[in-house]
Amino acid sequence: MTMTQTAQRMQKPIIGIVGGIGAGKSFVAGLFGELGACVINADDLVHRVYERDDVRQQLKKWWGDAVVTPSGVDRKAVAKIVFSEAEQLRRLEALVHPLVAVERDVQMRQFASDSNVTAFVWDTPLLIEAGHHTQCDVLVFCDAPLSVRLARVAARGWDEQELSRRESMQLAIDKKRALCHVTITTDAPATAVRLMVARVFQDVLAGVYNKPLGRT
Repeated sequence: MTMTQTAQRMQKPIIGIVGGIGAGKSFVAGLFGELGACVINADDLVHRVYERDDVRQQLKKWWGDAVVTPSGVDRKAVAKIVFSEAEQLRRLEALVHPLVAVERDVQMRQFASDSNVTAFVWDTPLLIEAGHHTQCDVLVFCDAPLSVRLARVAARGWDEQELSRRESMQLAIDKKRALCHVTITTDAPATAVRLMVARVFQDVLAGVYNKPLGRT
């Protein structure tokens, strides 16, 4: 039985978080977590995958010693390579995405029978691009104006050009929004965002949203 089938048997919906870079996806995912969802954070899973010796050796084979230091994979060095050339990004995704999916399924299996967990939330930057959105019951779009997103990514040392360059390698924001069931605006005060998330979560658990995408 696959993890998607396990989640379905346990009647625990899977909520996919979607949005542009700097749109507050992880913040919204965390709010769902406070309400009883198990949050599957893809960034954490990537860290685990990068700890694998076979992955480190493959990255070193592709891009040299500079991307793998004694303390582990230099993610900034890897990002500089893959966000400069689409082919390199595709190669990395082909290596990492299947391994991340395995880690995600292991984590879901651990919580499938936990009565305190009422839903799963997938906080995955490339949820749609990787095709994982088809396994979700509900897609939540996190929305914020470009000016707000720019202010947020400035903390990462990015400017507008860097944000634009990275988003150019992803599905257009309007197309992401069109695939989603509901939108949560994240440039509102935190209390207002919490209320929006609570309402959406209540509707998710009540089965309000249709599932035109279905599960695979």
